[in-house]
Amino acid sequence: MRITTAATAGLAGLLVLTACGSGGGDKGSAGPVSLRMTIWTGNADHLKLLDSIADEYLKTHKDVASIKFDTLPIENYTTTLTTQMAGGNAPDLAWILENSAPDFVGSGALAPLETLVKPEELAPSTTKLWQKDGKLYAYPFSTSPFGVFVNEDLLKQAGQEPPKAGWTWQEAVEKAAAVSARTGKAGLVVRDFDYKGWDNLATVWGGWGAEAWSEDGRSCGFAKPEMVEAMTFLHKAIFEDKALPAPGATADFFAGEAAMTITQISRASLLKDGAFDWDLVPLPAGPKGAYSVIGQAGIGVVKKSPNAAQAAGFLSFMTDPGNSARLAQYFPPPRTPLLTAEGLAKSNPLLKPEQLQQVVIDGIAKGRVKPSHSGQAELAQAVRAGLDQLWQPGADVAGTLAGVCTAVQPLLAK
Repeated sequence: MRITTAATAGLAGLLVLTACGSGGGDKGSAGPVSLRMTIWTGNADHLKLLDSIADEYLKTHKDVASIKFDTLPIENYTTTLTTQMAGGNAPDLAWILENSAPDFVGSGALAPLETLVKPEELAPSTTKLWQKDGKLYAYPFSTSPFGVFVNEDLLKQAGQEPPKAGWTWQEAVEKAAAVSARTGKAGLVVRDFDYKGWDNLATVWGGWGAEAWSEDGRSCGFAKPEMVEAMTFLHKAIFEDKALPAPGATADFFAGEAAMTITQISRASLLKDGAFDWDLVPLPAGPKGAYSVIGQAGIGVVKKSPNAAQAAGFLSFMTDPGNSARLAQYFPPPRTPLLTAEGLAKSNPLLKPEQLQQVVIDGIAKGRVKPSHSGQAELAQAVRAGLDQLWQPGADVAGTLAGVCTAVQPLLAK
């Protein structure tokens, strides 16, 4: 994620100023209001579904004149959002990415959602990032484990069998390397990594039991043996086995340019009917066994919005059981009653119940959320800068990772 130096250094500060600054969150409005919600997705199918839910709400809530979903580019989503909030152009609702959740929740920039949902309706693993002092500050709108989409046609061309549940990282690299060597197409792509979004590599290093930092967030994990082993494996897979595209090379699985990609079920909408035979399987097991990694997003009401009450009303409607079931086609819900293979299959016709059970439901039950920490923007920039020298042949993996810890340990200690 590209983040300017000023924004990186001041994200938490901007949020605190937003929470404490002037605003009309408690003033109400004399007439129908227009609501704006920032989101990262520009996918036409996603927007169509969101707009349909908003249209239904407007029919029965005359205190709201319009609802706009404002797409901000994912590359600088959080920076743009916090700049809007600090500059007096705050949205009424905001989609919050998991990596910035501690800053948004801890700063007081979001209004507590005390009457939005009964806590017992939500799977406990989905709410941890979004709570403070026992209160929920953002609804965990999407709790989506990562899986591996597989182009079975490309694997067949390379003489490889399709992976099954229980496969390993060694098998994954062998299959990917064979595809690269025999077809000229990419083997395995970690979608949205592109040698910048390093936190997506948690989908790889989790198999070695590695973590970016300790559970309490106070000590760096990049120099620990588990991480060194995982990153050494990944470095070899890229530069020796040619199993993953090298820096500067791109390949789109959904356009048939790669045999496998690590991503979430929301991307299934990119599959074209009949383009190639495909499957969805869990992440490969690593030396520490099977594991799952979750990408998460919450939706919060901006505390200083002059329309906070109306925004909370729409959020309650948008995330009620009925609409949550509709949205589950792209965004797995946190509501326990909806987390069944049969239920999710109704809104995910492209996916089989066994795929949803193995990747989504089992993944939510045992998964760990991608790395997040207060001051995440500054940390993310420091980690990315430290890892840059790793992405070249012959890199000193252990030395590079030790350098990452040297850079980030002072930030973790703040």
